[in-house]
Amino acid sequence: MSQLPDQATLQRLLEIATEAALAGAAVVRSFLGKIEAEEKGRSGDLVTAADRASETATIEVLSRHCPQIPILAEESGAIGGTQNSDYLWAIDPLDGTTNFAHQYPFFAVSIGLLFQGQPIVGVVADPERGELFRAAKGLGATRDRIPMRVSRTDQLSRSLLVTGFAYDRRDTNDTNYPEFCYLTHLTQGVRRGGSASIDLAYVACGRLDGYWERGLSLWDIAAGIVLVQEAGGQVSAYDGSPVNPSSGRLVATNGHLHNQLCAALATVPKLDLWHQPPTTWPKVGQ
Repeated sequence: MSQLPDQATLQRLLEIATEAALAGAAVVRSFLGKIEAEEKGRSGDLVTAADRASETATIEVLSRHCPQIPILAEESGAIGGTQNSDYLWAIDPLDGTTNFAHQYPFFAVSIGLLFQGQPIVGVVADPERGELFRAAKGLGATRDRIPMRVSRTDQLSRSLLVTGFAYDRRDTNDTNYPEFCYLTHLTQGVRRGGSASIDLAYVACGRLDGYWERGLSLWDIAAGIVLVQEAGGQVSAYDGSPVNPSSGRLVATNGHLHNQLCAALATVPKLDLWHQPPTTWPKVGQ
């Protein structure tokens, strides 16, 4: 098994990811307010010319600097021999396309690099606010190149959380609708931003205390996982076990309330209990 890249190499890869994310963000900004979206197949799963143009720009940067590293991109799919490399770029050229198409200002460009299946470099660029979130394994995390840390909230009852709803939510009972309602009852609030990469970036910088979601793709979360971990937070599977970035679901928190959130998710009432008043719902740990 190959060894993790040294810090000098990680720094160089972080700068490459940053260049790619900023190139994509510049393209996205150029499309603001003048775009029409189309559905890719599933209801609500949109794509725009901005997605495609941003992806072209990010791929050009990554391929120019690292032609030997394969790429997994949301719109183009796999590029290069993904089976023969320890590395993989996972890129979302416009995370939050539905928001973007409706001119709702919550979307980003996300560039993540995995080594042997685990994220080691992450950059999230917000074209609307001009914010830049960066991290690399062992090098810490920054917002606009200033070190950032997760929040210190240590009680679920005092927390502000965020989640999202997958495109297949209309077709499956495996949704987080019950979790959203239950955790709204247990916390100071649960938000639904519509961009997983920004959700994770906000956990990393302390604006949010925790995040969970299912139905995710690797390009949605690869960068954000590194941001949270390097900012002092914790990322896991729903049951607290090590996260599999390809599983499509994860829990990310400031670490202080991670066990509480995982426990709450494990005790969420079933859908057939929704007709009962909140006072009859089980409490965390029951």
